[in-house]
Amino acid sequence: MFKGQPKGLYALALANTGERFGYYTMLAVFALFLRANFGLDAGVAGTIYSTFLGLVYFMPLIGGIMADKFGFGKMVTSGIFIMFIGYLLLSFPLGGDTLAMIAMLGALLFISVGTGLFKGNLQVMVGNLYDDPKYADKRDSAFSIFYMAINIGALFAPTAAVKIKEWAETSLGFSGNDAYHFSFAVACVALIASIAIYYIFRPTFRHVEGGAKKKGEEAQVVDTLTPEQTKARMIALFLVFAVVIFFWMAFHQNGLALTYFADEFTEKTSEGLQSMAFNVWNLVLIIVAVYAGFSFFQSEEAKSKIVSAAIGLGVIGILVYKCLNVLNLTHSVAVSAPIFQQFNPFYVVALTPVSLAIFGSLAAKGKEPSAPRKIAYGMLVAAIGFAVMAFGSFGLLTPNEQAAAGEAGTFVSANWLISTYLVLTFAELLLSPMGISFVSKVAPPKYKGMMMGCWFVATAIGNMLVAVGGLLWGNIPLWIVWSVFIVLCLISALFMFVMMKRLEAATK
Repeated sequence: MFKGQPKGLYALALANTGERFGYYTMLAVFALFLRANFGLDAGVAGTIYSTFLGLVYFMPLIGGIMADKFGFGKMVTSGIFIMFIGYLLLSFPLGGDTLAMIAMLGALLFISVGTGLFKGNLQVMVGNLYDDPKYADKRDSAFSIFYMAINIGALFAPTAAVKIKEWAETSLGFSGNDAYHFSFAVACVALIASIAIYYIFRPTFRHVEGGAKKKGEEAQVVDTLTPEQTKARMIALFLVFAVVIFFWMAFHQNGLALTYFADEFTEKTSEGLQSMAFNVWNLVLIIVAVYAGFSFFQSEEAKSKIVSAAIGLGVIGILVYKCLNVLNLTHSVAVSAPIFQQFNPFYVVALTPVSLAIFGSLAAKGKEPSAPRKIAYGMLVAAIGFAVMAFGSFGLLTPNEQAAAGEAGTFVSANWLISTYLVLTFAELLLSPMGISFVSKVAPPKYKGMMMGCWFVATAIGNMLVAVGGLLWGNIPLWIVWSVFIVLCLISALFMFVMMKRLEAATK
């Protein structure tokens, strides 16, 4: 997977890791910050949160159009500087009055515009590296590496957000509300690292940055499709876009309704083996063990096998030692709501090689499901994820009743959320990369840019609908809240299966 890739891939992936680390550090505590700092109810906070997510994913359409005129590199670097202004505004504790609200909304606008210039265009640059015939057959594995880089940044973000906030409270004496701004400041530091990586290693990818088109220059697009074929492909794409909307609406409850659940209904401490899951370095050790195992079985040289085995056994030994120590301890560790958001990126990084191995094996046997079928399976798996939450929520108070009960309320094991994130990650791995692959394969040549932009727009609409989770949070029993997402995912999966023949025909 890593062998023979162009150096520019790793430079762009690392630059993206820094930016995503900052973004997810901010996002880990943002919904809680809105409620604590401005006294907003769950619905209003959810509306602001989801609107911001929607803008973040809508703006790449504008960023792509601008890149066609000014070049990808210029838009990427401009995006980083614009994002920096936004995060810097969020870093100042201005209180909770109207002026602070205006400054916060302005900061969100800067971040969304900057992300729009950065996000999609960096991905295009990665793809452009593989227009070289020498690397063409490595495109799929390259995007798997790039996707892992995103999630490595996201993996450490919740811990950073929680620890820096605790440090500001305990060591610097800031109030709980003001301490949130230190988490936002982490994003500023991350962006500085990101732009430094970009410029230091720029020679490895400068040739794919693009530039302003000369006057009268037109792109020559070869399109051999008939009008009927073009129409069929466009219809297939928009059918997929419609389903994607509801997936992201459900999936991104991880930053809203699922975070509310972690904050209000989940036990505040953890002990024994479970407590190890809340130390990000333990998760890193598991990831290292997984990759060492795959390296051992896939390496062709004896020396590589020996090194992989040594690393794998060493890491397993460390984990066993830590497990034995934890079992002998009597104290528990504190569990903060944002920390749960580390599990999705952990699962993505750890399970990506497993996913590639499974589908690679099926492909070798001629049994690999089509991209549309994988997307449909992803929606079914997402429904199962929320079914886990619904089952774990039976008998619990409504959020309003829980707030009134205070410490007398009912709190459940963290394992419900940990298990839910595992299932939802399986759904993400089935749907997200497969959706992008489907768009790039099916889009008519002369509409490729527009269709990729529409993918982001569909994601944006889904993110704006995330607010539904906040609007339902109040007097409605929790199992009903989760059942709304179960039903939407099941209907979307059924729709995909009904339209499967048309979708699969479009890929031929």
